[in-house]
Amino acid sequence: MFSHSEKSVPDVEALELRLSEPDEGTVRTLASLSGDILVLGCGGKMGPTLARMARRASNTAGASRRVIAVSRFSSPRLPAKLQSWGIETISCDLLDPAALANLPDASNVVYMAGMKFGSTGQESLTWAMNSFLPGLVADRFRNSRIAAFSTGNVYGLTRVASAGSQESDEPHPVGEYAMSCLGRERIFEHFSRTANVKTSILRLNYATELRYGVLVDIAQRVNTGQPVDLSMGYLNAIWQADANAVALQSLLHASSPPFFINIAGPDVLSVRRIAEDFSACFGKPVQFEGTEAPDALLSNARKAFQLFGKPRTSYEQMISWIADWVSRGGETLAKPTHFENRAGKF
Repeated sequence: MFSHSEKSVPDVEALELRLSEPDEGTVRTLASLSGDILVLGCGGKMGPTLARMARRASNTAGASRRVIAVSRFSSPRLPAKLQSWGIETISCDLLDPAALANLPDASNVVYMAGMKFGSTGQESLTWAMNSFLPGLVADRFRNSRIAAFSTGNVYGLTRVASAGSQESDEPHPVGEYAMSCLGRERIFEHFSRTANVKTSILRLNYATELRYGVLVDIAQRVNTGQPVDLSMGYLNAIWQADANAVALQSLLHASSPPFFINIAGPDVLSVRRIAEDFSACFGKPVQFEGTEAPDALLSNARKAFQLFGKPRTSYEQMISWIADWVSRGGETLAKPTHFENRAGKF
């Protein structure tokens, strides 16, 4: 087990080991959960370490099951890495009905497929991935528990003083990406209500690690002397391992109608404060542009904390690890989050 007070994560191997470390709640969940776990859309930023966490938690719990990662897998490197972790891999275009039909049955499905970046200009593909595909998946796996990733973007902007949107709030999505994600939720909800598909819907806002995320975006700007945009002046951030732990534990809460849960950090974080904290870490001045609006994309994760406990990894720990990683020139995924975008165009 790692100490969460360590000041440095030495390399990618150590990072991925840390990101896949299951907490006690995840081990208990996978001890009591029956059946295999199929992770659809596993080739993205969060999927590989979620699948590895499921494998590690199952091993720790003494639960014999297959963990199967499904993705288009454009490069052979990721399947090889997953297989070295004890995870089976299947290369599949999920929009191909025949390929989807040929996937193995599994009692538990984690749905991570979707499209965000590049959605502007490819709106039809965005809707196909985010709203049409969920119907195909819900129909194919109607006898499974499904934990489906969504986004806090479905809520729209909320006043900072409110401490963030709650699961009971009405969605007000801004832009086609957010609207298509609400479409994803509604399609899963339809199958849950009409076909009794046990479903949990996970509204994430935002997961971060050392190679990508809103905190990394801000750290890089401060480190390179670029101005930090204050247009979206507040945000939530949660360490990716803590987000994945909630996602896996939510499988036990999957229900009909669906179980909705926000996955977010415990604090409303100021972009100005984050930049100033990185400025102090790097010993470099920070420049700002724009001013903070009174609203932002914010989620209140109190329900998740009551059910699963608060995240293991604090804001201060994330700042320390990221500052060290960025200052050493650590590997990044080169995928900016564009968190400052208030018009919903990605």
